[in-house]
Amino acid sequence: MSVRRLLAAAAAALLGGIGLAAPAAAHVSAQSSEVGAYTLTAARFWATAAALLALTGVVIGRLALARSVSRIGNGRTKGAITALVAGLIAVVGGAVNLAVADGGPGTGNGVVGGAAALFLGLIATFLGWLALARSRRTG
Repeated sequence: MSVRRLLAAAAAALLGGIGLAAPAAAHVSAQSSEVGAYTLTAARFWATAAALLALTGVVIGRLALARSVSRIGNGRTKGAITALVAGLIAVVGGAVNLAVADGGPGTGNGVVGGAAALFLGLIATFLGWLALARSRRTG
């Protein structure tokens, strides 16, 4: 592991963002050419975390959309904003993971998880935006 990659990983860890730490963590781990199908690499971990965040955003966005018309008060926008933010974070994390991936699916770079995070993050962002728009229109 080179000193430059170690310093990049340390700087990304100090910044503390998932989207900022994922590329450095993906490059720091020295991966062999033979990565098993069930081996959890750093890139797969970050892609899976982003995909789970996106899936959570989709669920919260769907619940917020279902309740955006029926709830009264400021509480109705919390779910919409949560889904919107979770979706945006997942989109950025998935896009960064796909941008730094060296190979395709099965190489240990988290390509499938990054694509899932990007796709589900876009859905969560749209659901959060729609629920927020509906809750403000009815309020």
